[in-house]
Amino acid sequence: MRHLLYLFILAMVMACNGRTGHQSESAADKSVTPSAIKDLDPTTAKEPVTAPKDSLGKLEKGLIVAGLVNVKAQLPEVFVELKYSTTDNFFGKDVYGPLVNCYLQPEVVKMLKEALTNLQKEHSDLTFLIYDGVRPRSVQQILWDDLDKPDSLKPLYVANPQKGSLHNYGVAVDLTLANRSTGKPLDMGTHYDYFGYPAYPDREEQMLAAGKITAQQVNNRKILRAAMNKAGFSEIGSEWWHFNAFSLQEAKSRYKIVE
Repeated sequence: MRHLLYLFILAMVMACNGRTGHQSESAADKSVTPSAIKDLDPTTAKEPVTAPKDSLGKLEKGLIVAGLVNVKAQLPEVFVELKYSTTDNFFGKDVYGPLVNCYLQPEVVKMLKEALTNLQKEHSDLTFLIYDGVRPRSVQQILWDDLDKPDSLKPLYVANPQKGSLHNYGVAVDLTLANRSTGKPLDMGTHYDYFGYPAYPDREEQMLAAGKITAQQVNNRKILRAAMNKAGFSEIGSEWWHFNAFSLQEAKSRYKIVE
């Protein structure tokens, strides 16, 4: 009897071991491999995407070779909307193609960083929205040739590419103020590339008196000018958005024109 009891207990143990072994094998068959986990987990499934160098357009490659700096890479919180990469400009023509990044001389980017600091000390909710930076002379030539004006009047709208402009040297920037959170531009009274007295800083008092612009629009312009001037930029009398880091003579002595 005792012998039979031993045999019964032994059979039960072997049966349990058999089921455990079967379950282990089944679990192993259904286990998720590292590659399967990667496919299931979206945080690991996505490989870092790095744009190949060949994805840069010819124009942008040329700017990098010329030693200019991508402003957004140095000042990530500014907004960039290159108007000459769209048709939303005075000429109604896209002359930059795939270029979406603003480039300037390294020293000018440092000045712009200082201007941004100046701005946000007084207005922490604001930042810059950049419309244009360096403009190669080859692009300037396109604008000059396409402008439907007599040659004698063209300099009123665009610099003669033979003489060169500060944009051609990468030391001029066109920009406005924008909400730091949304990127929405402040109201400056006119749109970018508006050619008329309401856009002239030199005519603000006259335009204000005539009701062409408002006191708030003028105040917004003054905020922009104060931040830029304190960093060493100077404005021009006919475009509220345009600022120069150096004079043309100084730019020529420091840099080569960007072709």
